[in-house]
Amino acid sequence: MAQNGGIMLLLCATFSVLAMVGAEDPYRFFEWNVTYGDIYPLGVRQQGILINGQFPGPDIYSVTNDNLIINVHNSLPEPFLISWNGVQQRRNSFEDGVYGTTCPIPPGKNFTYILQVKDQIGSFFYFPSLAFHKAAGGFGGIRILSRPRIPVPFPDPAGDYTILIGDWYTHNHNTLKAILDRGRRLPFPDGILINGRGANAASFTVEKGKTYRLRISNVGLQNSLNFRIQGHKMTLVEVEGTHTLQTTYSSLDVHVGQSYSVLVTADQAAKDYYIVVSSRFTEKVLTSSAVLHYSNSASRVSGPLPGGPTTQIDYSLNQARSIRTNLTASGPRPNPQGSYHYGLINITRTIKLENTAGQVNGKQRYAVNSVSFIPADTPLKLADYFKIGGVFSVGSIPDQPSGKKMYLDTSVMGADFRAFVEIVFENRESIIQSWHLDGYSFWVVGMNGGVWTPASRNQYNLRDAVSRCTTQVYPKSWTAVYIALDNVGMWNLRTEFWARQYLGQQFYLRVYSPVGSIRDEYPIPKNALLCGRAAGRQTRSL
Repeated sequence: MAQNGGIMLLLCATFSVLAMVGAEDPYRFFEWNVTYGDIYPLGVRQQGILINGQFPGPDIYSVTNDNLIINVHNSLPEPFLISWNGVQQRRNSFEDGVYGTTCPIPPGKNFTYILQVKDQIGSFFYFPSLAFHKAAGGFGGIRILSRPRIPVPFPDPAGDYTILIGDWYTHNHNTLKAILDRGRRLPFPDGILINGRGANAASFTVEKGKTYRLRISNVGLQNSLNFRIQGHKMTLVEVEGTHTLQTTYSSLDVHVGQSYSVLVTADQAAKDYYIVVSSRFTEKVLTSSAVLHYSNSASRVSGPLPGGPTTQIDYSLNQARSIRTNLTASGPRPNPQGSYHYGLINITRTIKLENTAGQVNGKQRYAVNSVSFIPADTPLKLADYFKIGGVFSVGSIPDQPSGKKMYLDTSVMGADFRAFVEIVFENRESIIQSWHLDGYSFWVVGMNGGVWTPASRNQYNLRDAVSRCTTQVYPKSWTAVYIALDNVGMWNLRTEFWARQYLGQQFYLRVYSPVGSIRDEYPIPKNALLCGRAAGRQTRSL
C-alpha cells in the first residue's frame, strides 16, 4: 500500500478488520522501518538487518486477544517478509508472513500486518522469512501476557527479560544464500549470539532476593543450544504458550525455533555470574556467555565458564519428557489447561513424515517424504483464494514415506477442518531435527529412539503432554504429536534447520472447510498485497 493518499483507506481497512476480529479487544500500533546497517556481533563488521535501527529488533508486548497493527516499511533494496513464530493467526493465514501465504513487501514500500493474538499467552519471536535474511537479523521477541482477570500460576516477577540465543555466521547472508543456491552445504557456524552480542557483551541486572522471568528463544539457524546460569537454578513455568509443571533445572536444552520461560531467583552472593550458552550434539562445541549482574555486585565475572552437556542424547531426551502441562493452571482463558482431554479423542488420521537429505540434478536438496519443496510463482493461499489453477496441487506430497527417489514439487497436503490427527516425525539421519507448524500448537505425546510402530503408542503421554508449536526429533528417533485441526488456512510445516528449510524441507498443510463461513475463516485482508498470478485482482472493496 502506498504511503501517499492511502492513509484514510488504511485506517478504514484496519478498523473494518478490527470490527471483524473483535473491536472490544485493545489494539496496539507499531511503526517499523527495516534497513541494512553495520553490526559487529562477533567483532567483525557485517551487514545486518535492523528494525528501527535495532539489532535484534524491538520486543512486541501484548496481552491475550490484543489486535496488533504493525506497519512495516521495507527500506531494503529487495523484497522482505516477517513471520510470527508461534502466533496462531486464528482464521487468518493470509497474515502469516511466509511466502506460501503472503506477498513480499517490495523495496521502498510498506505493508501493514493486522494480527490478533487470539486466545494465546506466552513467549514467541518474529523473524524474516524470505531468502536467507534470517542469517542477517531482523528477529525479535514476542510476549503475550495474560489478561488481568486470568490467574497466573506464579507471583509477578520483579523483572521480565527477553533472551534471544542462536548460532551465527560472520559471512554475509547473501554469501550463505549463494552457497546454498549452488547446491552446496553451509560450513559450521562461527559463534553464538546472546541478544545479538558476543561473549560477555550482554548483561541482565537483578536485585538480590528477587525473582525474574527469562523468556529464552533459540532464533538461530541450525543448532540446539544449552542454556545455564552459574550458581543458579531455573524453574520452568511456560513453553510456547503453555504453563508447565514447575520443574527446576540446572541447564536447559533449547532446540532451534523453540521458546521457554523460566524463573530465576537472585539468591546467591552479591557478585556477577556467567550466563552460558553452548551448542549441543556438535563435534566442535560453540560457547558464548553473558552476565547476570547483581545490582550491588562486589565483583565481576571471572574464572572458567561452567560446563554443560555436549553430545549426550539421553540427558536431553529425559529432560524433554519431564516437561509437562500444568493441568490446574489457567491458560489464556480462566478454565484449567487440563479441561481439554486430548487423550480421549479418537485419531481420525495418522501422518508420518520422514526427513531425508540427497541430491537433485547434482545439487544438495532436503525433503519430506521424498518431496523437496520449491516455491510457486504465486503465494499458495492467494492462488487458493482466487482459484488460480496450475499453481499447486493438493496431495502433491504423500502422508506416508514413499521410498521414492527425491524429487521437486510445490508440496501441499490436504487436511479436513476439525479432524484430530496424529503426526509422527521420523528422523533416520544422524542429526537432530526441529519441526515447526504455523497456525497451531500440538501435544507432544511421545518421543523415543528407533523406528516408530503402532505399538509405540503404548508409550504415549495421554494426560499432561506439553502443548507447543516446535518440537525436536533426536537422531535416529521419532517424535509423535496430536493436533486438533481447528484453524482453517494454508499453514507452513517446516524444519527449523534453516538451510534445510531453504533447500526444500518444508510443505504446506491446507486445512480446508467447504462451508466458506466467516466463522471458519476471515476473508482476504483489504490491504493484502497481490503478486504473481494474483496481481491485478481485487481483494475486497473498502
